[in-house]
Amino acid sequence: MDPEILTVTSAAHVAAMREFNRFYTARLGLLSRRHLDGEFSLTEARMLYEIGANPQITATTLRATLRLDAGYISRLLSSLAKRKLVRQAVSAQDRRERRLTLTSLGEKKFALLNEQSAVQIGAILDGMSAIDRNALVQSLSTAQSILLQQRTSPVRIVRLSKMDDDVLRLINEYYEAINVTQRDTRATIRKIIQDEGSGVWLAYLGNQAVGCVVLKPLPSMGSAAECKRLYVQPRARGHGLADNLLDSIEAFARHNGLTWIYLDSFDALKAAVALYKKRGYVPCDRYNDNPQATIFLHKKVS
Repeated sequence: MDPEILTVTSAAHVAAMREFNRFYTARLGLLSRRHLDGEFSLTEARMLYEIGANPQITATTLRATLRLDAGYISRLLSSLAKRKLVRQAVSAQDRRERRLTLTSLGEKKFALLNEQSAVQIGAILDGMSAIDRNALVQSLSTAQSILLQQRTSPVRIVRLSKMDDDVLRLINEYYEAINVTQRDTRATIRKIIQDEGSGVWLAYLGNQAVGCVVLKPLPSMGSAAECKRLYVQPRARGHGLADNLLDSIEAFARHNGLTWIYLDSFDALKAAVALYKKRGYVPCDRYNDNPQATIFLHKKVS
């Protein structure tokens, strides 16, 4: 197929999906400050639904289901708990986890939200013929099936125990993608992999390694490490792999008694910087001599 035709078709597909997104978000009132003109935001209402439909769900599972930042979920849960809608209890199986249930007041609010949502959707469907309703429901089912298949592609995050070709390939792709001038040698990468206090993690989609991240100690900062070489191949983006890689190094840092993770970036990497800030990384003073870096961030992880 002609590459130019493929590009035009892809752009048309993107435009079509964006147009539908604009249509249904307005049609269902999802742009309103409060969901269904009630007291909850859309995210809060969805959290109440997930907890009500899955009693004893953990906060980690809730975050993964909604694909939201851990800090954001934690703040919303605290708010719902203060309003006496959600009860949080330490899991008996894993004391690091919180199990979530609705209070009696939360159950009443959950039931009301369900009723209001059913009325809203019922009003939309009532204006259609039986043939159109069936066609719409079938189309939605097909769309959900396609998107779910894409979302549930097997994802694995693995901390390497030895050097392999995948890590060299991905790190070199990262270097070329943003034109890195200060590059690690093969020996340096091997040392990071072998050192108990550092590591290299690869992200796998199916059986293919499609992303990487490096964490290495920062002895000069005290109880700190530096995140480097966070990279996900363009074809593999949209699966949350960058978040998963950052989850892995942050968990490793906490397990090893570290307090801070530092990282640097530069102005052109807007998407990466936005991801870091969304995850709680905040500006700090320059801490290294990287000539390309213009942005310096850190996060307290324990």
